Amino acid sequence: MAALAVAGVASAQSSVTLFGVVDASISGYSSTSRDLGNGVAYDRLGFPIYNPFYLNRGSIKASRRELAHSGYNSSRLGFRGTEDLGGGLAASFWLEAPISNDDGQTGVSTFTRRSTVSLSGGFGEVRLGRDYTPTFWNDTVFDPFGTNGVGTNLVSTANGSFGGFTGYADGKKLPDALKNVPQLPDAGGSNYVRAGNSIGYFLPPNLGGFYGQVMYGFHEKTKYSPGTATPLAENASRTGRYVGGRFGYANGPLDVALAYGSSTVGDQFYVGTTTKVNTLNLGASYDFGPVKLFGELSRAKNKVDYEVEPYLGGRPDIDLTGYLLGVTVPVGAGLIRASYSSVKYDENLVARSPWEVLPADKKANKLAIGYVHNLSKRTALYATVARVSNKNGASLTVGGPGFQGTGNGFTPKTSTGYDFGIRHAF
Repeated sequence: MAALAVAGVASAQSSVTLFGVVDASISGYSSTSRDLGNGVAYDRLGFPIYNPFYLNRGSIKASRRELAHSGYNSSRLGFRGTEDLGGGLAASFWLEAPISNDDGQTGVSTFTRRSTVSLSGGFGEVRLGRDYTPTFWNDTVFDPFGTNGVGTNLVSTANGSFGGFTGYADGKKLPDALKNVPQLPDAGGSNYVRAGNSIGYFLPPNLGGFYGQVMYGFHEKTKYSPGTATPLAENASRTGRYVGGRFGYANGPLDVALAYGSSTVGDQFYVGTTTKVNTLNLGASYDFGPVKLFGELSRAKNKVDYEVEPYLGGRPDIDLTGYLLGVTVPVGAGLIRASYSSVKYDENLVARSPWEVLPADKKANKLAIGYVHNLSKRTALYATVARVSNKNGASLTVGGPGFQGTGNGFTPKTSTGYDFGIRHAF
């Protein structure tokens, strides 16, 4: 009877799968910053100051070419399995690790892409562990480039580094944490792409096309009572918490979803401030057959909550708004992809005098186009080119090196890049 029981348990295991993607590309990046000075500067009241000896220094370009990975799909190695528990109930696990096949330095050392265990049935699915956040799903699902490579839309690029901003008292300076980073952060920071230590719930799939999920990510920081007992080294007691949800409808050629998330990115008990990034986005796609259209609208707010409101009002909220328009066109065994995306930073500054000239809002836009040729269901060749144009001091890139000379009078302008590669999935 014991042997039969063991055999019954073993047969209940429905599947265990080894899967992965190996993606390699020859990629190039260049970022150009320019000296826009003309010998005229303005004081804080808006009055001009002339320098007749000023000599414009031209431009600085930083460029790099490399053998990269994940230009079309993210390189990964994973294990997933499902056990049928009977009565419509199932348990499953998913462990997925990032790999850097270009140099072989990163293997299955962590499962930071996804590490979850779940229980599912007619009620839906409860998922525990590290997973994509609801707000990031709209960025990647409604991007023709799937937020991979140089074609990644600016909405995702800008939001990926937006949460690191902690702010200055006068809100005048844009710190490096608010600027682009070559790759989206996978851990910590703003929890924009993924959230660890999370509990997620997914609606069942039989709701006539309606779908949805909610997620709560624990900050796992120690809380002290009374609060004044908090050690200085553990001042940030709520940083890392994430709360969000996504609900949508997919039926036939139409897919549309709305998502909202709030991430606690800074918490200073003794200063009396809590910094959050609240993100709202709406994405949609429609497949006409000959072409498939994509679109997304996004708005994120970096705000500081004060225990005691400062005399001068504190740091203003910073808004990041953006949109994406994209298209894919099947051509035989291939697929043409194109997108245009744009973002704007609004620091909500207030003039300190009638004569003060406030800086213009930082803006950036990006155009990307690419082609994928499927050699089989698992193997594809691809090519992508993209260009970012920055205005008013924005400094977003397609990846690779950042802008040089920005602290020495040079202003970020354009960033261009390309990916030519091969992807194999198994």
